[in-house]
Amino acid sequence: MGRILGIDFGTKRIGLAVTDPLKIFASPLETVRNHEFESFILDYAKTETIDEFVIGYPVTLNNQPSKSVEYIDPFIKRLKKLFPEIPVNKVDERFTSGMALKTMIEGGVKKKNRRDKAMVDRISASIILQSYLDKRKKT
Repeated sequence: MGRILGIDFGTKRIGLAVTDPLKIFASPLETVRNHEFESFILDYAKTETIDEFVIGYPVTLNNQPSKSVEYIDPFIKRLKKLFPEIPVNKVDERFTSGMALKTMIEGGVKKKNRRDKAMVDRISASIILQSYLDKRKKT
């Protein structure tokens, strides 16, 4: 039984989250530099089965793709080329960074540690992945 991997793409860093084997909940996994993603994910796939990818896809308030898709679309193409057999699902990522900060505050993370952008990226990836799981459960 494989896992679903959540991705919060950034031009500098990529936040990653993963489901439990039963695909019920999402947990932060890692934050990697953009240029290190390919080697990280290939190594990860050697030890864990990935059933799906879920990537945050930026849209505007009127549900149109934002300008950031010019960076994300090539990333998605590269991901599909690396893993042609694994589906890639896009999820609206609006407000996930703000939600990540709120989660950190509610979780008691000190102000100094909330400045850790890598932590924000991992939590954002978890929020993206959990929203996908919740939506999937409803249908």
